[in-house]
Amino acid sequence: MKCRLFSSTITSRSLAGAVLVASTVGLAVAAPSRAQQIEADVPQVGPENGSLVVVGGAMRSAEIYERFIALAGGPDAHIVLVPTAGGADEYDEFYQGMNAWREHGARNLTLLHTTDPSEADTDAFVEPLKTAGGVFFLGGRQWRLVDAYGGTKTEEAFRAVLERGGVIGGSSAGASIQGSFLVRGDTRTNTIMMGDHQRGFGYLRNVGIDQHVLRRNRQFDLIEVIEAHPELLGIGLDEDTALIVQGDRAQVIGRSYALIYDNHSTTGTSGKFYFLAPGDRIDLATREATRSTTTQTPIQGVERKPWGVGR
Repeated sequence: MKCRLFSSTITSRSLAGAVLVASTVGLAVAAPSRAQQIEADVPQVGPENGSLVVVGGAMRSAEIYERFIALAGGPDAHIVLVPTAGGADEYDEFYQGMNAWREHGARNLTLLHTTDPSEADTDAFVEPLKTAGGVFFLGGRQWRLVDAYGGTKTEEAFRAVLERGGVIGGSSAGASIQGSFLVRGDTRTNTIMMGDHQRGFGYLRNVGIDQHVLRRNRQFDLIEVIEAHPELLGIGLDEDTALIVQGDRAQVIGRSYALIYDNHSTTGTSGKFYFLAPGDRIDLATREATRSTTTQTPIQGVERKPWGVGR
């Protein structure tokens, strides 16, 4: 299969752990050691370095484009776009998927694509990723990304962008590939939730990600996955909505909602997911969500209780 590289040049996160010191009359509890603080600061779900931008498809919001570009290093940062999920054999400089990025200020774009994993496993192919501040996976079918890049030097180079503090993002299929469990990864149809491809790239550990959830009436589909794999955290994203992830901290931006599917969280007597609006935040490790960016008010109506309790 042919590979096409096209470059177009038109001209960081700090983790701070909290040390809690409790005292009573005549008794003080010692603060944790520095080693304990460091261990506590290591993300359990998200990346140790860098950022993720996980978009539910049909990305139009200037806020999402601008946040990604800023996290990549600004308008002059090198951004690599990966259109492989779209299914075409080749993409060239006329690929329309580049236009919106240019319109939102990105000045240094490279299009990276192959359908041949042996090519993706070469040093020459991964060369553009060595200078990338950001990588963005465009939409289509997520299994195509696995077939082309899974287990290759390119997959390693994607992760290296994160490790040096860059940003990885993706919309639709490019959102689902960021989880460890690949939702809708079947090669026959995208209606099968647990198909013949179940391994994502794992930038979010023990997470399955669905997209287009409200626009396409998919809001109940992730329940099947979480019931079969109760260790997973399910994240559903509606169109033009993104989750910005740094470490284990995530915030919703965009125009609609993120849906959270946690096997130990219910709403009412049997609700198996809840909504996060733009501005809401969630700790992906503790799975605690808060409504306000200022007062950090817990999400109302969500109870920590296993789904099976009370059945």
